[in-house]
Amino acid sequence: MDIDQMIKDMTLDEKLDFIVGPGLPGQFGNDDVEVRGTVGIIRGVKGLPDIYLADGPAGLRIFPDRPNDENKYYATSFPIESMLASTWNREILKKVGEAMGEETKEYGVDVLLAPALNIQRNPLGGRNFEYYSEDPLVSGEMAASFVEGVQSKGVGTSIKHFVANNQETNRMKIDTIVSERALREIYLKGFEIALKANPWTVMTAYNKVNGYYCSQSEHLITKILREEWGFDGLVMSDWFAGDSGAHQVKAGNDLIMPGKSYQVLDYRIDEREEIKNGLEEGILTEKDIDEAVRNLLKLVIKTPKYNNYNYSNKPDLEKHAKIAYEAALEGIVLLKNNDVFPVKNQKVAVFGTAQIETIKGGLGSGDTHPKYVINIIDGFKEKGINFDEELYSIYKNKIEELRKEKYKPYHNDLGHTLYPRLPQDIIENISHYAENNDLAIIVISRISGEFFDINIKDFYLYEDEIKLLKEVSKEFKKRNKKVAVLLNIGSPIEMASWENLVDGTMLVWQAGQETGRAIADIVKGNHSPSGKLALTIAKKYEDLPSLPFPVDGEEVVYDEGIYVGYRYFDTFKKEPLYEFGYGLSYTNFEYSNLKIENDEEKLYISFDVKNIGNLPGKEIAQVYVRAPKGSIDKPFQELKGFEKTKLLNPGEVENIKISINIKDLSSYYCDGWRLDKGKYEIRVGASSRDIRLINKIIL
Repeated sequence: MDIDQMIKDMTLDEKLDFIVGPGLPGQFGNDDVEVRGTVGIIRGVKGLPDIYLADGPAGLRIFPDRPNDENKYYATSFPIESMLASTWNREILKKVGEAMGEETKEYGVDVLLAPALNIQRNPLGGRNFEYYSEDPLVSGEMAASFVEGVQSKGVGTSIKHFVANNQETNRMKIDTIVSERALREIYLKGFEIALKANPWTVMTAYNKVNGYYCSQSEHLITKILREEWGFDGLVMSDWFAGDSGAHQVKAGNDLIMPGKSYQVLDYRIDEREEIKNGLEEGILTEKDIDEAVRNLLKLVIKTPKYNNYNYSNKPDLEKHAKIAYEAALEGIVLLKNNDVFPVKNQKVAVFGTAQIETIKGGLGSGDTHPKYVINIIDGFKEKGINFDEELYSIYKNKIEELRKEKYKPYHNDLGHTLYPRLPQDIIENISHYAENNDLAIIVISRISGEFFDINIKDFYLYEDEIKLLKEVSKEFKKRNKKVAVLLNIGSPIEMASWENLVDGTMLVWQAGQETGRAIADIVKGNHSPSGKLALTIAKKYEDLPSLPFPVDGEEVVYDEGIYVGYRYFDTFKKEPLYEFGYGLSYTNFEYSNLKIENDEEKLYISFDVKNIGNLPGKEIAQVYVRAPKGSIDKPFQELKGFEKTKLLNPGEVENIKISINIKDLSSYYCDGWRLDKGKYEIRVGASSRDIRLINKIIL
């Protein structure tokens, strides 16, 4: 295709049809689309094919049913992003990306609207499950590996939501007031890192930043993304974002999605009319429109659809299920273990309705439609964990009864099936189960979802959950038996007030369709847990620096600046319950032999990690850097590198090599990056609070 000639041959109306979507045809079953469940289409003007876009942070989100078609089009449900980040494993993220990329391509979709890499600023953030971490390095590295995997299959990705999209409350209009330094060092940095994988597209966020909608901000799109970072791909809006098609195109937002805002938002007209009016008013020129068309054409010619790929509708779902299982296995985080895990030959009493109604993932754009989901109790059964079948049978019958009566499932306006929360204190005579079992495992779950921030009531345990915990703990402990908790959640909840009631706590997240299998293998000890927290878990909600949250108004001010997550807790000596980078194993590791070299551009760090325990395991080694006192305040330390070892057998050693760009030690000051001269402390450890090796270097 001669792109310049194509642009010359297009009328203004054709250009506008091209850069403004046609609405949401893929979301409704009676529309004439090839792939049901897609959320966006780039219209095929001038003989070009329609290009399909679909959601996908935890798996390609398409509908399995199609009109007049008996076939099923299932897609794999992978672990949520907060769990993927807990793997700290770039190779796993790449494999997950490859699997999603294959499903995207084989189902006739051209661009996967993932990954999402906004910062987890507060645990009540509604989309935290869809994001990786509180730290931009982890977020950016995980996203880059995922993008590399997806795009290796010849389909595109869209890194999102650019930028500072950290609350769902009033998300379409909230104005994020954030310093340029915090914006650059925390909220933009992950996107900058992810760009090394060359994503085809970037999706701008709903919110404003410092007075301008992200999709209408020349500062963000043109100055930073394009001019400073050199991004030459497509920029698209989030769905129904902004308030002016003309200002979006002028700012460098090439594609307005999904189009037809007048059908949904009563204050908007058709974006094509907005752009025409903007041309007449001098807000933008046809040259601005041509640039958007050019970026769209550059994308289209790369797509499978344009290149006449004959998609099969038969991706290798069996192979991808194994990848989902592997990712889930590595993302489980063991938080507390007082000789309760692994469970070997003991008989287990499993409490909590989520053993059956296990939550695979979040709702909204992060939802998935897999062929099956292995719940926790089925995983136990498959892996041979000896559980109390009488107790399970009671739960099964009670859940069926409750779901037929007071707690019937219902559908919301977006087509999701919602299950009202069940009471957890539905088991009588707990002493009977304490007498007849060797230990207790309690499953606690929470729903995750787009469109709403987490209610503070959901952050704490409910009264019925506390009652269950206390009764189980009392009855089992007075018989000298152990109690453990599995947390089937997408974002942290309050734990400090009840953790003394239990002997073990395992954060099993929402692990997709293979949830039960992965959990059972870790619980039984078939594999050692190797996940670590990519976020900080506070002792109490009031300890967080990002309060109040969410802000129910027009403006939210990020008063904490750069002091997000561990940067705040470490710098201001606030004790967390579980620190960033923390996670237990069934074995132990020793760090030694730290060496540091440097040239003008990089630090070269090497050290040894040895398995000194009795079982095989993987370790996540982290490198933090403490800067010298200089002209600008700095956090106590910042993560600058990490690596997950291979599976180490007892006595086995791996030499870890990590390089750090010296420019990445800079701080943003006034209008540029500044590196203070002096003595830098290199801190190597198993978490942000478990530093094993320290050395210094003068830069």
